[in-house]
Amino acid sequence: MIDEEALYRRLRWRLIPYLLLLYVIAWFDRVNVGFAALTMNAELGISAAAYGFGAGIFFLGYALFEVPSNLVLARVGARRWIARIMLTWGLISMAMMFARGELSFYALRFALGVAEAGFLPGIIYYLGAWFPKAERARAISWFMLGIPLGTVFGGPLAGALLGLHGVNGLSGWQWLFLLEGAPAVVFGILTWLWLPDAPRDVRWLDAAEREYVARRVAEEDAATRARHPSSHSLRTALLHPTVWLLALVMFCCQTGSYGLNLWIPQIVKGLSSQSNLMVGFISAIPYVAAALAMLWCGRSSDRSGERFLHVAVPSLIGAAGFAASAFLRSPVPGMIALSIAAMGDLCTRGPFWALPSRFLSGSALAAGIALINTMAALGGFVGPTMVGYVRQATGGFTGGLLFLSALLVLAAVGTLWLRRAALLRED
Repeated sequence: MIDEEALYRRLRWRLIPYLLLLYVIAWFDRVNVGFAALTMNAELGISAAAYGFGAGIFFLGYALFEVPSNLVLARVGARRWIARIMLTWGLISMAMMFARGELSFYALRFALGVAEAGFLPGIIYYLGAWFPKAERARAISWFMLGIPLGTVFGGPLAGALLGLHGVNGLSGWQWLFLLEGAPAVVFGILTWLWLPDAPRDVRWLDAAEREYVARRVAEEDAATRARHPSSHSLRTALLHPTVWLLALVMFCCQTGSYGLNLWIPQIVKGLSSQSNLMVGFISAIPYVAAALAMLWCGRSSDRSGERFLHVAVPSLIGAAGFAASAFLRSPVPGMIALSIAAMGDLCTRGPFWALPSRFLSGSALAAGIALINTMAALGGFVGPTMVGYVRQATGGFTGGLLFLSALLVLAAVGTLWLRRAALLRED
């Protein structure tokens, strides 16, 4: 007799901590440019608008290669492809230290996005091979703790690395890119050597447990195909209106997330006028709160089986936080509002990523997840770029933060629309 609760607890402890660590490393290399900008922009003569565009252009490269990357992963296996992604992004992240102006900054950020394309949707697809739907939001929420934890630890670390300015003739921001890019290369090699492709490949489960894990996922996949006969076709994934509405929701959420994350060091600097090291610590505060909110929301969603309200309500809470932060100028109230914004925005992720498997399966699920994340990646371009242009035009962050707030309201409306459609189909 299989003890299901103990089995999936063991799976979480065996897989999620390592995958979480990989995402923390990925997050360092995506957003450390926000801290590098504290000194790099002035040294290289990069304007606020140019920085926002360069920070965001990463996501254009990411978006262009997202779907092809995830289809390759589904064909060759997670271990090989995730290892390849990490090795290439680590090397390009280290090469960011050679940026010499706006054009080289744009080129390297775009190349970094191309290299990392497929990592997040690849992991989400990979977790779907291990965890049934009832366990998936919690597993994804634990994995996506990499977003807040990457900032919680990355902020102070970045502030400290900026303090290496002048060592061996390198600027602090060059040390930042060099030393934060190297772990991706190391763990890319470890991933190739260690990460199992599927339950059948592990030795820490016995034969009955391996069969049980694989069978549960296969049975749910078969049930999805029975309810939605075209659920496994690529055409369904790429043309289904529900996929595109999900993509719109995640676009709005990611626009808010990256609009904040890539600018928060400069927002905090403006609120507090602290040193770069203290800016790193203060910038981590909203993400400590967000990490706790993500765990609670994912657990609540799995326990209740409800997904839509666990996305819509936090989106509205995040919108309120962004709106309040737009008008607060004192450090403490401003940081409370930014914490509410981060909590509301980020705790949608686990429940949201449990939704695509309701109506897609097989390679169509891989393509659907990738398409949704492609639109999310475009949000990563729009958020930092718009905040940068608005700041250059107005001299402040008010308009940019209100823009992010409005998009989270749109995410909530789109999710409630999806919920209504799902309830009508069930009736």
